[in-house]
Amino acid sequence: MANYNEFEEKMKKTLVALGNDFAGLRAGRANPAVLDRLRVDYYGASSKINEVAAISVPEPRMLMIQPWDASLVKEIEKAILASDIGITPSNDGKVIRLNFPQPTEERRKELAKEAKKLGEDSKVAIRNIRRDALDKFKKQEKAHEITEDELKGIETDIQKLTDKYIADVDKMVSEKEKEIMAV
Repeated sequence: MANYNEFEEKMKKTLVALGNDFAGLRAGRANPAVLDRLRVDYYGASSKINEVAAISVPEPRMLMIQPWDASLVKEIEKAILASDIGITPSNDGKVIRLNFPQPTEERRKELAKEAKKLGEDSKVAIRNIRRDALDKFKKQEKAHEITEDELKGIETDIQKLTDKYIADVDKMVSEKEKEIMAV
């Protein structure tokens, strides 16, 4: 029987990537994941903020960044200002605070739209994985490694796998939209 593991692994990775993208979507609550893409120059090396500072959530709408090296406060502040986070940091020389404002109705709708777009991109990725899998098995059928009947069964199985992961994406998008709109 055909082996679909490599394709299922790719589909799982697509869901993980979508989850990571959703973690970076700011829904009004303080979430340290919004800083994951930001990097600072630390002794000549580009480092993630969470590698050079402690990040905590003292209040639901506040992130507190406490660098292990006080000289990094200005670097981290510059990185935040240069990013697309849209929050102005405040610092007291030792820690940086990010206050997340309550998103407006319009901003929540934009975020929900962004979540839908990320979901659609993930569905396209899953469908591309399906196409690659079908191409692989069609080549095997042309080379007479599998029969036409086996190919039909494989196509059915791959479609079921694709439908399952697309349903998972829809569920993730729906949950993220509820979270965004409930703020």
